[in-house]
Amino acid sequence: MKKLAIVLGLVALAACEDPQADLFPNSPSPVPSTPFPSVSARSSPTPPAVPDRAPPTRGAASEDCVDGWRTPEEGTRLATFPIRTIRRVVGIPGDPVVVDMRYFTGPESPPSEKGYILTIERWYVKVFAEQDPAFQGRFLVEAREFGGGVAAVAPYDTRGFRSPDWSGFEWTEADPALRAYPGLPGEWSGIRYDFVRGGAGLTVRGLPAAVVGCMHGS
Repeated sequence: MKKLAIVLGLVALAACEDPQADLFPNSPSPVPSTPFPSVSARSSPTPPAVPDRAPPTRGAASEDCVDGWRTPEEGTRLATFPIRTIRRVVGIPGDPVVVDMRYFTGPESPPSEKGYILTIERWYVKVFAEQDPAFQGRFLVEAREFGGGVAAVAPYDTRGFRSPDWSGFEWTEADPALRAYPGLPGEWSGIRYDFVRGGAGLTVRGLPAAVVGCMHGS
């Protein structure tokens, strides 16, 4: 794994917009309402934009980022776990170049009194594949006592934590097929929904209010 040590993160406040109900069709085909540009359809994908200064590596604790956030030290478990998880879930075609990574902890969404999910580990990862510029994206990885996985994915050139950029996928036994979606790296199975606001039968947002601020400026 290569860490892009000379780049700076893009700074933008997270915002939330009302999405249209048809922005998340469970179909691999582009539709007029989709907000995502087609990446996989291009014969020569645009190389990922790389900021010219290194991103911040720490954020202070606050009301909406209860434990603060930090960039894990390269080579540690906190740095390698999210990349291994992304590889397992969606694959990375070649060597990953990490543009930005944040690690933060906080409650489940919605909050729970169950001890094994009182505190969830989360990572924000902005990454692209060095050998394949078509693979570029932003990921939210989560780990609990009983396992971890990719919670959500967003196009590489989006910012912050806002709707409808972030997609979650609710697995369903009735439709296990993998699909490619315009603007998203890799292929995904399940029912696509708005991770920021909830959807696909889910009535809770993907991140609780106690940690949503950890995504500010990402």
